[in-house]
Formats: sequence, structure tokens, C-alpha cells
Amino acid sequence: MNEPQAFNALVELFSKKVYNTCIGLLQNSEDAQDVTQEIFITIHLNIKDFKEESSLSTWIYRISINKCLEFIRKKNRKKRSGIFKSIFTSDGEKAIENHSDFVHPGVLLENQERAKVLFKAIDLLPEQQKTAYILHKLEQVSYNEISNIMELSLSSVESLLFRAKQNLKKHLSVYYHENEK
Repeated sequence: MNEPQAFNALVELFSKKVYNTCIGLLQNSEDAQDVTQEIFITIHLNIKDFKEESSLSTWIYRISINKCLEFIRKKNRKKRSGIFKSIFTSDGEKAIENHSDFVHPGVLLENQERAKVLFKAIDLLPEQQKTAYILHKLEQVSYNEISNIMELSLSSVESLLFRAKQNLKKHLSVYYHENEK
């Protein structure tokens, strides 16, 4: 197999996983498509540097997450340099309802309203909690692979997921308390 064929096979094998990871983190299909393309360009340019210290999928997930987080940081810097709009309620809690109405494409129609609320809450998580949660719950990546992808100990991953669940419970209970009256 020549180099272009090998790369096309790699794209075929990983494009769905990479895109799903991107859409989970970025919560915008256009941004996810753009970043997915950027990721595969990065992979193409750097595949010769892959040292097989981890699995290929771990290496690709790591690139994907780094590119997504880089995109988010760049986007947040642009927002801060513009007009500041508060996303906090009077008691200091981030307001779930002030985020865009993102719906993951894999969500069934009858579950879309609840999914919107969940994804808004996921988006409020700290970066590492959000990353670990999306990898585990949306991509069904094992704790061990998350540990390798994020370059953290297994106990750190377990702790991140525990805190992510606690934070989601808190954000969602605030939302449901306010909206179920």
C-alpha cells in the first residue's frame, strides 16, 4: 500500500471517531468539521514522528483533543477581546440557558430537548473533566485509554470523571429546579 492509500485508509478508519470527539467538545458541527480536517492534516504531517509508544488510536485521540482545546481557547480569547457578556446568574452559577442550542447528531428526536440541557451542562465543566467525560460517556473509551490519551494516572481519570458527574448533577439539578416549577 502506498502512502496516499495508507493515509486514506487511516482517515476512513478514524474520521468518525475524530469527528464525534470534536463535536462533543466543540458542540458545533461546522467547527467540528473544520477542526477534524485540521486534525487529519496534522496527522498526515506528523505520522512519520509516531513512535508507537502508545496505540495509534490513543495518539489520534490525543491530537484531536489538543486541537479541539486549542480551538476553544482561541475562540475564548476572541470573545474576551470583544464586548463582555456575562454568562453568570446573580448567585454566581453559570447559567445553562445562555449557551447555544446544540444537539448532538446521534441523539434521537424524542430525547433532543434533554440532550440540549445535558450538552449545555457538559460545556460548563472544567476542561479536563469535560474531556474525560466526553471520551468515556460519548466515545465509550476505557479509563485506561483515557489515562493514556490525557497522559494522566488512572486514579486521576477516575477522579476527573467522579467530579464531572458531581458537577453535572449540580448544574442539572439547578436547571431542573428552576424549570420544573
